[in-house]
Amino acid sequence: MSHVLLLRLAAPLQSWGVASHFAPRRESHGRPTKSAVIGMCAAALGLPRETQAEEAEASQEGRGAGRTLFGELVRTVFAVRADHPGMPVRDYQTVGAGRYPLRPRDVITDHRRAAAVSASLDEATGDWFGDHRLSGWYGAPKKIAADPVSGALVSGELHRSALITERWYLADATFLVALQHEDQQFLQSVGAALERPRRLLWLGRKSCPPSGTLHLGVVPGDAETAFRTRALLPGPEDASDGGRRLWAWFQVPPTKHGAIPVRDQPVGFHALGPEHTTRWEVRRRITLDPNPIEWEEIIP
Repeated sequence: MSHVLLLRLAAPLQSWGVASHFAPRRESHGRPTKSAVIGMCAAALGLPRETQAEEAEASQEGRGAGRTLFGELVRTVFAVRADHPGMPVRDYQTVGAGRYPLRPRDVITDHRRAAAVSASLDEATGDWFGDHRLSGWYGAPKKIAADPVSGALVSGELHRSALITERWYLADATFLVALQHEDQQFLQSVGAALERPRRLLWLGRKSCPPSGTLHLGVVPGDAETAFRTRALLPGPEDASDGGRRLWAWFQVPPTKHGAIPVRDQPVGFHALGPEHTTRWEVRRRITLDPNPIEWEEIIP
């Protein structure tokens, strides 16, 4: 018999990326991705990034086939119900250019900075460092290498025009996520870890921590039944309409009629970059039961 772990994903801002590389425009998916949710569960459990889905030897916990905890997370059947879809908002940012304030160690560790600000340093008087700035100076954090003169780690890109970027988020959104698995005890351990995580959790990006209750319990059955029989989660909108029809997305086998491919099935979360493969899902309308099961003690 299968069981379902129910999660509440709500926050002032969420952002569910479909591409991880840096780009001037960073979109947000309209709903949580399986990769992000599984990554959040793995972080709560304290799993290292190098964890594989399967081990060479059989698992000591008796799960068979040598699967790890991460492998069991990947095996879960994913579904999400959009109780409050939220509103897309844009964050306007600029990177680079401007005036760069210097610290004493910036001059000591990088002879290029010292040469560029030497005139200002020579004119300064007194026994304190003072305020010295460089115009148009930019230190790219991803282009760090040892300097051939000083040996210190310095930036490989020093000057560039200001880069205008856009970051898109979902504001005031609330989602009900289901992870379906046959092992009830395993799901309960994941839910308990999410309430007492070993690592920090966020909803897509580090600037989007979850708010309030995450773990809503483990229930028997499948995700669609759980979605239909559970009341609308509280949110910024009026949640009193128990007969409201909601959109939900369900992971299904690729042979299911109407299934579409989604490339967010996690393979690994290595430090050099995550790996994903394709899973399949369908979108359905969910009509809540006339007397749905109400939620209790949800911290907003």
